[in-house]
Amino acid sequence: MLRDRDSRLPVWRSQVDRDAPLRIRDDALDILLADEATRVLAVRRGSALSQGMSLALVPLSELPEGAIQSADAVVYLGRSLDEGAPEPAGTPVIAVAVSEPVAQKLETPGRTWINLRALGGDASKRDTELLSQAFAVINWHASHGFSPRTGAATVPVSAGWVRKGIDPEHEIFPRIDPSVIVAVLDADDRILLGSNAMWEANRFSLLAGFVEPGESLEAAVEREILEESGIFVTDAHYLGSQSWPMPASLMLGFAARVDPERESLLRPDGEEILELRWFSREELRDSLDTILLPGRASIARSILEWWFGEPIPEGQATGIPR
Repeated sequence: MLRDRDSRLPVWRSQVDRDAPLRIRDDALDILLADEATRVLAVRRGSALSQGMSLALVPLSELPEGAIQSADAVVYLGRSLDEGAPEPAGTPVIAVAVSEPVAQKLETPGRTWINLRALGGDASKRDTELLSQAFAVINWHASHGFSPRTGAATVPVSAGWVRKGIDPEHEIFPRIDPSVIVAVLDADDRILLGSNAMWEANRFSLLAGFVEPGESLEAAVEREILEESGIFVTDAHYLGSQSWPMPASLMLGFAARVDPERESLLRPDGEEILELRWFSREELRDSLDTILLPGRASIARSILEWWFGEPIPEGQATGIPR
């Protein structure tokens, strides 16, 4: 049984205090923009300003003129709690979706634009948390400029965490799309990996899918695995979660066993999943030079390494997901 093993991913404490008492104030952004300690996480087109493999948190004084006024969105992310970060613990951080001219001016020797996937597993937990939060809320702003109730324009309030509609007055909050991602294990403790139609042919990962309205997480695990692979599973067991703001997912990790009481026929659905393969630990190790696995920043990689029992070494296969 899955519950008989150490069946949870490592849990780490948040490295950002989201500071609700300040962000609900009408003057929160005015206070933050007047505070010399405030740092800016600049984002543009799905990327953030970085210095090496760390986020470049820019003092307000270094922003080009008009950067705040021309921004697509400004969001208060909270206060850093990371004692080992370059900025002191307690530093307030705002995310600013800068315009293209401002983005170009922010590029300096040593500073480049990087996305969440490229940031990788070597980034600090604080940087990963800040970036995930920033992308998720800014993506939400980009798609909720108008109220789904009235069709009229909305305005941001609560330091970027709420959009307000008028006539009648109402509030709209950021949405999250829950998705299950599953380590499917057979009686021999092999793991099932699939190749998605959107990837190159040699990239394999865990099977995943969105939770539907009125559905429990466990039911979503059973339905998604059956739809994508033809495999009946049982004993779905929660492992851990990860925010994945592409654009607004919350990835909920599970392990499940092939149901021994129902006959399964392994078959990819032919639309999302084009190939399915069972791997023992030895077979996966022997395949690392020919297949690509999920990046180290993803919960898929964390679940794979939970099953593998140790960090999986990098192979020689190359490729970039489409």
